[in-house]
Amino acid sequence: MYWCKFKLLYTASFLGGILLLSGLPSCRPDIKQSGAVLKYFDISGYFKADTARLRKLDPAVNKTVNHNNTTENKTVHITNWGQELNLFIQSDINRPAWKNSYNVQVTDSLVIYKAKYPDLRTTRIVIKKDKDKDKVKWILIFNHTKNLLYETREKLSYFPDSVYLIEKWQQVKLMGRNNYRIEGVLKASKK
Repeated sequence: MYWCKFKLLYTASFLGGILLLSGLPSCRPDIKQSGAVLKYFDISGYFKADTARLRKLDPAVNKTVNHNNTTENKTVHITNWGQELNLFIQSDINRPAWKNSYNVQVTDSLVIYKAKYPDLRTTRIVIKKDKDKDKVKWILIFNHTKNLLYETREKLSYFPDSVYLIEKWQQVKLMGRNNYRIEGVLKASKK
């Protein structure tokens, strides 16, 4: 009889816990506050707009992939630019929790964002603009992640209408080191 009550109490507690945990994601704030003025350059918005532009332009890309000194090269048409440039998009630093997490240095043609705290994934962003400060000439992004299982460093370089470069170094415990280098050189569109 007592085991039946215990089993019923345990089952009710377990189900209650699952219901509570399933509701937690709805309490999480949005990544960006709707209607809020962004404190830093909108990396995500910039690359989402550029992926739409590249999708329409549909340039041929001379793509070279190197993994641990094994290289493959092909000329391809990228069908999903959002996926191709996803590491750039995910390097956005405009989350409400990070609004005071980066030092900003501005010169005539450069904007540099540097993380104040070592636990932030995106550690530095350098943006070169032309003299009238409207058009982006190039963007460099440096990411770093370290935990008990692995350490990853990324250097992302983007030159609009020219080339993108993804360099990634990864050390995984029990699996070793991996080096990746992806270079995409855009060719003139025939459209």
